[in-house]
Amino acid sequence: MWHIARRELYNNLHSLRFALTTVLLLALMLTNAVVYLREHPKRIKKYRDDVARYQNSIISHAEESLYRLAQKGPGNLYKQPSPLRFCAEGGENFLSRRAQGGYQLWGAGTLESFWILGYPSATPNLRNINPTVTKVDWGFIMGYVLSLIALLFSFDSISSERERGTLRLMLANSVPRHTVLFGKFLGALISIAIPLTFAILTNLLVIYTSGVVYLGTDAWVRLGIIFCIALLYTCLFLALGLLVSARVQRSAVSLVILLLTWVVLVVFIPSTLASIAGGFSQPMTSDEFRERTDKLGSDFWGRLDEYRSRPEGTREALLKKIEIQGEFVMKDAEKRGRMHEEHLAQQIAQVKLARATTRISPVAIVQHLLESYAGTGFERHLQFLENVKSHARQFRVFIADTEQADPESLHIFGIREGMSQKPVAPEAVPKFEDTLSLSKDFNTAAVDLLLLTLFVVVLLSGAYLAFVRVEI
Repeated sequence: MWHIARRELYNNLHSLRFALTTVLLLALMLTNAVVYLREHPKRIKKYRDDVARYQNSIISHAEESLYRLAQKGPGNLYKQPSPLRFCAEGGENFLSRRAQGGYQLWGAGTLESFWILGYPSATPNLRNINPTVTKVDWGFIMGYVLSLIALLFSFDSISSERERGTLRLMLANSVPRHTVLFGKFLGALISIAIPLTFAILTNLLVIYTSGVVYLGTDAWVRLGIIFCIALLYTCLFLALGLLVSARVQRSAVSLVILLLTWVVLVVFIPSTLASIAGGFSQPMTSDEFRERTDKLGSDFWGRLDEYRSRPEGTREALLKKIEIQGEFVMKDAEKRGRMHEEHLAQQIAQVKLARATTRISPVAIVQHLLESYAGTGFERHLQFLENVKSHARQFRVFIADTEQADPESLHIFGIREGMSQKPVAPEAVPKFEDTLSLSKDFNTAAVDLLLLTLFVVVLLSGAYLAFVRVEI
């Protein structure tokens, strides 16, 4: 087997396709590094400026009073840019980079709306939820270019040997067929792994030595996993190439069949199925959401005078009025919050349906895997939303505990007269931290990893069965 693999490797190293593969991968990886180094500092600066504004607003509200801090909320919460965005930008541009932790709508005299969590859309009314493939990131290079290269290295592995008559001679020497098949598979895999590894190391060297981004231990672990995924994905298309090459008589026919198969699996299926799935599960557009919000606002203004015009003759009546007004404000915030959560759930359901549908295509699986381990894309956004909701719960608990600690307060949420007017130490307010967990990423990517491995096993088994049964 190793002798056949070495012969295959030697033939590939001296071929034009190996040279072109090396140049192409190196050029794409260098382009990726240059574009990333130009754009990443801008993202980091914008993120830091946004976080600084968020912290300044928290300090301002906390120094004014507990009521103002509670009424304004934690403010806008921003998603931290991933240092590995050069690996898979995916659908990042289709996902919002912030959540509104201070979303408010109205003020009427002494009554002001309380904060709710809002989830602004990065692309309002956009129906196409497919990630762009024009970005020269690792996802594009591995998903589209590397798969095509794998087919070009394997389309003639067996059919060319049959055309030249060397396959009959080889098998006449009592060499088992599985030895021939797996020897050619290993030779082709090593032939592709050499230029791929060289291009990736060059890419990482340029990025690491630039000083623009710091890659910690967690980032290097993720890069190692991504490299292994690339090799596994390459194995899939090598197995496909061997399968077709074993079934046809001529290399030209094998190449045509493989190119058509590549177009269907890599280009046609992901975009078509994602569009179909998006049509079956369409969330409210921003216009529809605004209409529902306006309707809720109309109902609110119709009841507002009833709560503002209650008599205040006695202290008991005044307290009752404050209590009723506070209850009114909090119920309004609760209704609006539920509406935002419902809209978010519809958007998430749409994307999940599209992702589940496109898993029939290996390139979609690889795209999901690269996004998961690069800390970008949909799974990253879900982790960001979890961090946002966790921080919102911590913020509410902090407000409630601080309010209960003030003996002078009426402890009636929702209205200024019912809550503490004392300032709060800004350093005591919970700070939002947008963190990533490698263990969570591994768990969410487990299904895609198993599917990709299953694709490889099935195609390699099919290639073996086709080769052992074919007549030479």
